[in-house]
Amino acid sequence: MRFVDEYRDAGKARVLAAEIAGRCEPGRRYTFMEVCGGHTHTIYKHGLEDHLPENVVLVHGPGCPVCVIPMGRVDDAIHIAAQPDVIMTSFGDMTRVPGGQGSFLDAKAAGADIRMVYSPLDALRIAQANPDRRVVFMAIGFETTAPSTAMTILRAAADGIRNFSVFCNHVMIIPAIKAILDSPDLRLDGFIGPGHVSAVIGCEPYEFIARDYGKPLVVAGFEPLDILQSVHMLLGLLASGRAEVANQYARVVPWQGNRTAMEAIRRVMRLRPHFEWRGLGFISQSALMLADEYAAFDAERIFELPGVRVADPKACQCGEVLKGVLRPWECKVFGTACTPETPIGTCMVSSEGACAAYYNFGRFSRDRVREATRA
Repeated sequence: MRFVDEYRDAGKARVLAAEIAGRCEPGRRYTFMEVCGGHTHTIYKHGLEDHLPENVVLVHGPGCPVCVIPMGRVDDAIHIAAQPDVIMTSFGDMTRVPGGQGSFLDAKAAGADIRMVYSPLDALRIAQANPDRRVVFMAIGFETTAPSTAMTILRAAADGIRNFSVFCNHVMIIPAIKAILDSPDLRLDGFIGPGHVSAVIGCEPYEFIARDYGKPLVVAGFEPLDILQSVHMLLGLLASGRAEVANQYARVVPWQGNRTAMEAIRRVMRLRPHFEWRGLGFISQSALMLADEYAAFDAERIFELPGVRVADPKACQCGEVLKGVLRPWECKVFGTACTPETPIGTCMVSSEGACAAYYNFGRFSRDRVREATRA
């Protein structure tokens, strides 16, 4: 990619939109799930729904790493942050995620030492600068961010930094997609696959979707033309009766993935038997924990945690949004009680959250849909 403008060309978008319309069968409705929250933001920031025929519907999936963290895990992290001599570090969008006992920002206001970082290496540097304090990194994300956590732990072990630990909440995309496919709530025609995760794991892990479920998947980039081209490719696969995995994002995603990154994960982490996902419940072998060899850096083994499961607020429908059953504006509290300034659920908090995308970029589209429904 030389210039981002290449992937935001309005003329090319109109050509692609016309070809997409031409590939649609009259009277047939197509539902595609964009798994990644980054895709959702592109779709609504650039008004891509206005370029698609009415019978092509895009729904959001569970690919926002902040959105899928259950409230109980947030409460466990706040419990760690409240311990004596602890510095809790976290990515910025995690600081506002509500748990049953408030958010990191609430805990910080109450006196906990919670600091925003841009990478786990920032947290490690804080540990080096504060040898008399216990520094914990709140590790979240899919396979996209797990390698950086793994490499940081390897660095801490090599340098003998013993006051650093990780509260590991890394999750895996394949079990989540399988849970969606096994759900009776939604019927999908295909998937727009996540570009960032795929840059690490490659395209091969998705082949079960085509083989076992008969659904095509196209790994997509994050610019407007990337997503339109991915829809075009999905429609072409459906028209020819082929359930396959295709790679639209080949300029970034190697088919085999990043083997060095995956090896770092394998060295440091192991699969959890079970992990709770917000909106999806417990999914077997869907998350990562630190291996026994790195127990000295595992905050779950260093600190005694409450481990209490906390139910989402009854008014919040993040679970249905994450499964694509509801569009965000169909939630009863969207844009009223739940806004980015006063979020009730995680989907309104994260920079990749579907509700935040709809709120910030999709309000007018939502209003048009409502007007059309009334008519």
